[in-house]
Amino acid sequence: MEAKRGIFEKLFWTWTPKTEREAGDSVVRNLLLHWFPAKVTNASLSFGYSFWLGTISAVLFALLALTGMILMFLYVPSVERAYQSIKDIEFAVAFGWYLRGVHRISAHLMVAVVFLHMVRVFLTGAYRNGVAVHQNRPLNWIIGVALLLCTLLLSFTGYLLPWDQLAYWAIMVGTNIASAAPVVGERIRFVLLGGNTIDQNTLIRFYVLHCFFLPVAVLFLFVWHMWRIRKDHGLACVDRLARTQKRIAAIVPTKTYSLLGVAKGRTVHVEASLVDEESETVPSSPNLTQRLLVVTLVTVVAVSLLAIALPTPLEEAANPKVTPNPAKAPWYFLWLQELVTDTTIHLGGFTVNGAFVGGILIPGLIVAGLIVWPFLDRSPVSAAGVWFAAARRRQNTIFLLLVLAVLVLTIIGTFLRGPFWHFYWPWDAWPEAPKHF
Repeated sequence: MEAKRGIFEKLFWTWTPKTEREAGDSVVRNLLLHWFPAKVTNASLSFGYSFWLGTISAVLFALLALTGMILMFLYVPSVERAYQSIKDIEFAVAFGWYLRGVHRISAHLMVAVVFLHMVRVFLTGAYRNGVAVHQNRPLNWIIGVALLLCTLLLSFTGYLLPWDQLAYWAIMVGTNIASAAPVVGERIRFVLLGGNTIDQNTLIRFYVLHCFFLPVAVLFLFVWHMWRIRKDHGLACVDRLARTQKRIAAIVPTKTYSLLGVAKGRTVHVEASLVDEESETVPSSPNLTQRLLVVTLVTVVAVSLLAIALPTPLEEAANPKVTPNPAKAPWYFLWLQELVTDTTIHLGGFTVNGAFVGGILIPGLIVAGLIVWPFLDRSPVSAAGVWFAAARRRQNTIFLLLVLAVLVLTIIGTFLRGPFWHFYWPWDAWPEAPKHF
């Protein structure tokens, strides 16, 4: 068979193996395919379980890296030239508007997709260890939380780079919220800005963080995340499948077994939960690789269409002396900005510091709760990998209410806050107020 292959087939046979043996060999011999196991379960390939959100976020990160590297050749990280270089990219560079649009859409979608991925993992109880030995899914959940935080920071640091009014004042709002942290708040803001004001030091720090440190951190955490999935024997749906397929292996009489109970009417057996490979698994190549290709192509096409349909905003050049009215944080931090407003309470001569309560304390408790929750969860192993398991109904309800609260606050901050951050219903007319103050 090898002699009959053409040159092209000899080079790329690992992507289209002809036999099951070739499919197994392809994973060993191919550098990229070596990332995957030789066989994968049909349940893991299903779109209905994971929606392939993890793969989509990885594709979006790859798009960000590719377009970002090209944009680095065109962008000038200088307060005097940054805005003009963005205008050149948008209007003078061939397809520069498309590159910038793909980069922006990918950044926004990556924040949303990573968030949805975490929601999926929680609702399926996939952070719980299953039946296989040496699993550590709680650790992988914590890595996922770190990935979400790094994704937010990656998008936040890139927000300033256009150096327009939208970017400048969004960063001003975000860093002011960070400064409300007790003891270290002002120091954090000083370190982020490189001083007390947003200027050249801020721009170069955000540029370096955005182009090097945070992408490296995301790449490291992603590789660790994928490695842990392999070590945890795949997605949690595999454990659910294994629990339904118990095999009983008889004990050899000449051996000694400890910690085994003897039941009446039967000999001592070991009950092992194993997946029936013949009926439940398929070779990773080409089954997994084909689906990866489909998800990648659909994601790239969707991002491209959105980049074409939705123009990338670029307002006036940044002006520290002219404040937009209202000045808003990036959309993924608008729920924090709204929470700051809602928790700022005046009681006589006493004022509750909403920047601390809503901007630092409550988000900090949420992140801390996400980190420790896998160790507090006492749901049965049978609930791992199951969508909306009955044993997890209460904690899933609480989690969904928390997600709903974040979404509602984001919608309010986006659409219902007008001049001076006053509340307006969609049918209310905004008063005649200056756009800047």
